[in-house]
Amino acid sequence: MPEDRKKILCIEDDLETAALIGEDLAERGYEVLSAHDGHAGLAAILGGHPDLVLCDISMPVMSGFEVLERLTDMAPRFHNVPFVFLTALTDRDMQLKGRQLGADDYVTKPIDFDLLAAIIAARLARVARNQIWPQQISLSEREVESLTWAARGKTSDEIALILGLSKRTVDFHIDNARAKLGVSTRIQAVVKAVAGKLIEP
Repeated sequence: MPEDRKKILCIEDDLETAALIGEDLAERGYEVLSAHDGHAGLAAILGGHPDLVLCDISMPVMSGFEVLERLTDMAPRFHNVPFVFLTALTDRDMQLKGRQLGADDYVTKPIDFDLLAAIIAARLARVARNQIWPQQISLSEREVESLTWAARGKTSDEIALILGLSKRTVDFHIDNARAKLGVSTRIQAVVKAVAGKLIEP
């Protein structure tokens, strides 16, 4: 099996739907894992490290919403794994709730497999771009330290005490990082650095 095959986890309690999705995605070159309830799905995410998750909303034991909530609480390291809901529900409030929880997209049933494939390809391409981006920005060790403490809510004076530097030097490092990141404020620099995984708050 080629190493570059992307791994898709499908959490779907309807066995026929799960089988159809698995067959279609396998034919398109993906490695497909399946789980048939929320608990099994959550375990499969934590143990299998999929590149993208397709998850039904209405399932017994644990709903798709609960899976995403638990995942967000338990394992922030998976925040960059695209999470796409599968649902027969076209209710706007349901979609809104899913997006508020952090879902990346929705696919309604009956599934249009060409649309599903396009959504998966687009989401995986975005992840790939986000992984390349940090390699193009090189922050110094002091810039990383200063931004990391800023992300934790520390002021320049507090960071200076922690790092054994002057406040002016801390501001200098943060200003340099801000310029490299192409943003105009310290908060924007922190947000962009966290999103790009340049720092761990």
